[in-house]
Amino acid sequence: MPQELPITFDIVREKNLEALKLLNGVIFPIKYQDQLYKDCMACEDITQLAYHNDVLVGAIAARCERQASGKARMYIATLGVLAPYRGYGIGTRLLERSLEAAQQDSNIEEVYLHVQVGNDEAVEFYKKHNFEVRETVKDYYKKLSPPDAVILAKKLA
Repeated sequence: MPQELPITFDIVREKNLEALKLLNGVIFPIKYQDQLYKDCMACEDITQLAYHNDVLVGAIAARCERQASGKARMYIATLGVLAPYRGYGIGTRLLERSLEAAQQDSNIEEVYLHVQVGNDEAVEFYKKHNFEVRETVKDYYKKLSPPDAVILAKKLA
């Protein structure tokens, strides 16, 4: 792996929300709804942004989902790094920072996400971070091919 780049981090807030939307628009083939971003802002510091030389190069967008039990789960909606900045450990650092923030909330018991079937690189990334494949959801993605997704999850201690 190349040497680490100097990266600074921030949480999502009004002043950088549009930059997060733009970044996700460049990285992902899906346009996420404004409600997702509102949900991410409501969860304080589990959504993390990564900057190199004051340029947004990566982000993890996550939200808390309250359960009937009163406990919560963290849902990772997106985790992405701009192509020229991949391979420098930025995605790992974003995930670790988000998980650390989630562990500060004793109500959050589990973290989960969907990954498009066939995105083996993403599945392996999460497995390396102790996520387990739970199930496959048929036709999860309405505008992507293949449309199926796998759910990966990790219990928090």
